[in-house]
Order: sequence, then C-alpha cells, then structure tokens
Amino acid sequence: MYNVFVVSDGTGRTAIQALDAALTQFPTKHVEIYVKAGIRSKGQVEEVVNKAADEKAIIVHTLVSDTVRSFLIRFARRNNVETIDLMGPLLMRLSNRLSNLPAEKPGLYHEAHKDYFRRIEAMEYTFRHDDGLRVHEIDKADVVILGVSRTFKTPLSIYLALKGLLVANIPIILGMNLPKEIYEIDPHKVFGLTTFATRLSQLRKIRHAHLGGATGSYADYPHVNRELNFALGLYKRQPLWSIVRVGGKAIEEIASEILDIRRKSDLEKVDE
Repeated sequence: MYNVFVVSDGTGRTAIQALDAALTQFPTKHVEIYVKAGIRSKGQVEEVVNKAADEKAIIVHTLVSDTVRSFLIRFARRNNVETIDLMGPLLMRLSNRLSNLPAEKPGLYHEAHKDYFRRIEAMEYTFRHDDGLRVHEIDKADVVILGVSRTFKTPLSIYLALKGLLVANIPIILGMNLPKEIYEIDPHKVFGLTTFATRLSQLRKIRHAHLGGATGSYADYPHVNRELNFALGLYKRQPLWSIVRVGGKAIEEIASEILDIRRKSDLEKVDE
C-alpha cells in the first residue's frame, strides 16, 4: 500500500481530481489518500511533512503561495519526503506568458465557483438522505420533506438540491411514528406533502400493475385515504410545519411554493 498526502491551501479538491485521474492508470496499485487542506503557514507545513516522513508518504500539493510552496519543497527535501508540485510550474509558465504575477490568494477558484460547489454538496447530501436515510443528520438540512409513498418526495428533493438546498426526505408509513429527530429541528424547515386520495390511488395502481399486483392494498382507495389522513394528522399536530398539496402540480410548481414559504419565513425571522 502507498500513502499520498494531498496538501492544499484551499480545499484540496483540484489536487484530488488530478490525482484520481492519474491513479486510474495504475489499477493494480492500492493508494491511500490523506487530504491536508488549509495549509497556509510554515508551521503547518512542518507538521505535514513530519507526518508524511513518519508514514513514508509522498506529498502532492497545489499551494498557490510561492513562499509556502517553496518552504514545503525545501523542508520536504531535508526530510527525504518526495513532493509533486501540481501548481507551481503551471503558475510560473502562465506568469511568463501573461506577463503578470499570480494573485497567490488561496480559495479563489472555490470562491469563483461557489454556486457550483454548493449544488454539488446539496446533491450529495440529498442522495445520502433520501427516503429516511441518516435521519440523525437532518439537523443540517435546509429543507425536510415528509410524505406518504408516491407524493414526489425524491424528485422534489433532487429539484431543490439543484437549487443549492440540502434536502432530506422521510416517508410516512401508516401507523408508524416519525423519527424523534424530526421534532428536534427548526419546524420551519419541515414540509408535509399531501394530495387527493383519488389521484394518489391512480398513481399507485400504475406501480401496482408494474409489480405484477404484488403490493396488496397499497393502491386501494380506502387504504390510500387512511394513509393521507394519518399523515395530515401528524402535520396538524405541529402548527409550524408547512403543508403543501402536490396533486395536479408540476415539480417546479411545488418547489416554487416551498421556496416562497422559506423566503417568507426568513423575512419573518429578520423582522423579529
């Protein structure tokens, strides 16, 4: 096994992507990657290099500060630690070509693309917290969606994630209590979905037929009606939760309604 320390004065994302791309050319070798982000001082460099020496690791770095980068290279050489500089040669060539000095400000790329990275983070969070997964982490969500089966929880969550929101969704099952964590978060984050029993029954019949009739009473109108009434009862016991009717609406329309409610809630908090 080989150890590689990714050292960056930013997030390390650039180095990780380059390293991952290169390592695909060595499929038989197992490489353990350790990310050391936010390295901006000589003291931090010394600590990382000493750790790399102990672990017999090489260092791959993307340091934009010439001072810190030069110190890392010198200090690593003195400690017999091999380094691979992904940023220095590129900055030097560009500086010569553009007849200008680089800004040497860490995090500029991330700042310039923060909306993109926010959407990526939101998508990752939303996929990890789909259908009741990892409920112990829902306090980090911007929006928590509740609803019975086939009320568009997942597509709605993904659509909101594309807007940069961290979304978790939790299914409501007839007769079962919701996880306790849902009652411990800001209630203004919680949105309970409901719809018309007739429409939901029709939607479920399509799934019922697709599964060869193996869903029991899942699509029957009386059962669907009981589920929706059960969910509505849960919502109404929490007066600060928002209830959103999804029947007959496009995903974009439902999402717009949720975003409007969030904006009004944020304004009310500011006024307080």
